[in-house]
Amino acid sequence: LKEPYDEYDFVIVGAGTAGSVLASRLTEDKNVTVLLLEAGKPEMLLTDIPSLAPYFQSTDYTWQYYMEKQPGVCTGMLNGRCFWPRGKAVGGTSVINYMIYTRGRPQDWDRIAKDGNYGWSYNEVLKYYMKSERAANLGGIEKLPYRNRDGVQPVEFVPIKTKLLNTFLEAGRTLGHPTIDYNSPYELGFGNVQTTTSYGRRFSAAKVFLQKHKSRRNLHILPESTVTKVLINPQTMTAYGVDYVRHNVKHTVRVRKEVILSAGPIASPQLLMLSGIGPREHLQSVGVRVLKDMPVGQTLYDHICFPGAVFELNSTGLSFNEVRIVNIPNVVKWLRNGNSEISTPGGVEGIGYIKTPVSDDPEPVPDIELINIGGSITSDGGGGSKAVRRGMRIRDDVFDLAFGEVEKLSKDTWSAFPMLLHPKSFGRIELKDSNPFSHPKMYGNYLTHPQDVATFVAAIRHIQALAATPAFQRIGAKMVKADYPLCRGMVYDSDEYWECALRTLTATLHHQIATCRMGPVGDPLAIVDPELRVHGVRRLRVVDSSIIPRTISAHTSAPAMMIGEKAADMIKWSWNSL
Repeated sequence: LKEPYDEYDFVIVGAGTAGSVLASRLTEDKNVTVLLLEAGKPEMLLTDIPSLAPYFQSTDYTWQYYMEKQPGVCTGMLNGRCFWPRGKAVGGTSVINYMIYTRGRPQDWDRIAKDGNYGWSYNEVLKYYMKSERAANLGGIEKLPYRNRDGVQPVEFVPIKTKLLNTFLEAGRTLGHPTIDYNSPYELGFGNVQTTTSYGRRFSAAKVFLQKHKSRRNLHILPESTVTKVLINPQTMTAYGVDYVRHNVKHTVRVRKEVILSAGPIASPQLLMLSGIGPREHLQSVGVRVLKDMPVGQTLYDHICFPGAVFELNSTGLSFNEVRIVNIPNVVKWLRNGNSEISTPGGVEGIGYIKTPVSDDPEPVPDIELINIGGSITSDGGGGSKAVRRGMRIRDDVFDLAFGEVEKLSKDTWSAFPMLLHPKSFGRIELKDSNPFSHPKMYGNYLTHPQDVATFVAAIRHIQALAATPAFQRIGAKMVKADYPLCRGMVYDSDEYWECALRTLTATLHHQIATCRMGPVGDPLAIVDPELRVHGVRRLRVVDSSIIPRTISAHTSAPAMMIGEKAADMIKWSWNSL
């Protein structure tokens, strides 16, 4: 695009997962004009290679955010801070993520609806999950009634797997976890990872929803454009445009219909606050004129995991090893048909949902997701790039003390990362100052509720039970006795030791939500209503994962896509063009 117009029907801020879907759907109506503003740049061929996902978390395809330092978590990370990268690209985080496709349990969405969010029950959101999906190569799962083979977003099994996936699934069955479609609404179990790839290539939201519509005359996409403020008339409390900076020049664009924030769970609340919508005292303290006092950013849930449950194996050639797989022949094979070892999404092969004995949930809702790796965080060492540990910002000295021996001997390894699905601890996000180019201050408040620690320890015990099954014992699975500097006075394998280990290697899975949470009129914590309109401000909506009001049993990429699909219909409906 050479010269944008001065005015559009809709301006969408952020070409991430939800924003890309929304722009594509709104411009299906030829009479509707849309400007899609994105701070990042377009993706490139290398971002299409699934196994390179960890590398891109340390490039200019990401916003290099760090959580504020919190005593007692991320103690093994650089400067003791947790790293929170988010996608900065046309396609957003779907360009750098691990491509895992999960929808959440029916109960997650039914609870959201029960809170007064009409239209968001599982049966109502299911059609929007299905609308995007083009399920294929899922071993028959794609034929199930709640899956769709005719959408646009490819979802498939990873073409190349190690033998460890079947070992994990067999161990799961031994402990009573059936091998199923883990996106099934009917039961919990273990299954092959399902990814947003096609024949081993990443299909980001940009590739799926924007690429083939770039020539639409009513859709203008402007990369490398950072929005600094939403323009709101203080008398009528109506949004009428945005300011943005492109190549160091400030521009203003106006809207005839709506401004839509799809900037993600960190930038959307940041932009609302910079525009005068947020907690009164906080905005005043950083010198922002208050237009509406609201608890923007005051709730932030995240999914954290523990990458340190590593087992060494007595056979070789079983697990992924970066030095073995990232080579020219494999790249050539991948370019030819995608069927190569580099099509693994950062080593993830299986997903298992479990409900630990410490869960207090009366319904069949899991409290842990197990992310089964065909290897471990040592698989990128021994002459490799060390991209995974660097992507988590683990300190070299901490890593070497814990896992250096295993790495030196180039042993084959297996691990499962437990991910805490429904943390009781929650954080918040605030402005650092009134400069739109400053990163906001993010407080994770990880592990501040004792139940969260207990759930993690129970998950580690479950992983140990999996490793003790005949399936894993046939390959000699033996837990690596990791030595962490702060855990030295503790009895190895005690609950106390595991809590300390967890506080050393605390890693986010980039699923921040609820910073612009949805709720009905009268909900004191809500920022947007169930149609995603900002309470008390006309012609302004938020459409991304920041609106999800409570924790869900899912990675947030598929939900963000669903939110984009559902919002498109709601917006068309409210402007009578459906």
